[in-house]
Amino acid sequence: MEQQTTRPRRRPQRSAGFTVGRVFGVPLHLNGSMLLLTLLVTVMYAEFARSRLDLSQLGGYLIGFGFVVSLLGSVLLHELGHALTARRYGIGVRGITLELLGGYTEMDRDAPTPRVDLLVSLAGPAVSAALGAAAVAATLALPDGTLADQLAFQLAVSNVIVAVFNLLPGLPLDGGRALRAAVWALTRDRHTGTEVAGWVGRAVAVGTAALVVVLAVNRLLVPLALPLMLLVAFTLWRGAGQSVRLARISRRFPLIDLRRLAHPIFPVPTGTPLAEAQRRRAEGPRPDAALVVTDGTGRPVALLDPVATAAVPPERQPWIAVDAVSRSLATLPALPVGLDGEAVMEAVQTHPGAQYVVTAGEDVVGVLHIADLAQLLEPKRKMNT
Repeated sequence: MEQQTTRPRRRPQRSAGFTVGRVFGVPLHLNGSMLLLTLLVTVMYAEFARSRLDLSQLGGYLIGFGFVVSLLGSVLLHELGHALTARRYGIGVRGITLELLGGYTEMDRDAPTPRVDLLVSLAGPAVSAALGAAAVAATLALPDGTLADQLAFQLAVSNVIVAVFNLLPGLPLDGGRALRAAVWALTRDRHTGTEVAGWVGRAVAVGTAALVVVLAVNRLLVPLALPLMLLVAFTLWRGAGQSVRLARISRRFPLIDLRRLAHPIFPVPTGTPLAEAQRRRAEGPRPDAALVVTDGTGRPVALLDPVATAAVPPERQPWIAVDAVSRSLATLPALPVGLDGEAVMEAVQTHPGAQYVVTAGEDVVGVLHIADLAQLLEPKRKMNT
């Protein structure tokens, strides 16, 4: 299965494995799960090749491995279809990763319009369809029962299946992105398009799992392929669910207001005992204020670390200075108070952390706790945890 994924700019990406080079300037990565794919496909195709072509065991494995290489080449071309089309419309491509279930193309931002989203989504299946058609033509032209004929036939089948399967109208498949683009164009709301395509994707996942069970019960599925196909169904369900969740989160971005969300600061001079600093804050107007350490001139220089503070036993707190459980403000990411919701999320994704300094010009005016941001974006999820 192929997955096309886009990430908001500079979002920390899942492990891409090891880099093997560049294709048309696009970094190419191989995930460690490729070893499992190589083993499974090599063994399954080796058995098929030996039965059809009367090959030795070693010959079957060599042919099976050759088929894996050809298959990965087809997946790579599929992904390049996405990548080069995205680049054509000004969308940066961070890389292509080949993994157990095919591959994915990571882009630095979403498509700016439904039309571009549709074209980028359909580019991959179009490449797979063209490869499948070429392989079908080669199969018809080659003599029956030969090694070349069998490889061409298998490539034709695999590329046609990849093209057709990816056109199913549910996220995270390419067809789901196309459906999202269509709903987006009709409703003028990207989030609605994503939610609709995500729910359809869940239906596709259930249908895939049901089909796998039917094929297995009727012994129409190779035993080694059963866990792989169930993994495909599970991955579809998870990807669809993530799409729905992200759409709901994105809808709430406009609610992010750092002036209201950030905790005010409560300054205490350097050297203040921890217990005394906490007592002063508790007696102040905002007991939830963030304790900030100031230098001799009254300038904020450090922020108390909640984790380090909680690790100090109560009996030791009168003897520990706030400086010992604080982090320098220079080491914490800063968020200007006027940032909008999308800019805040981009900054948080770029610099993951538990606390962020909120600034107005050169002044520190508050501290944002990532837990508060998470509760704002997913209130129901927070209540259930």
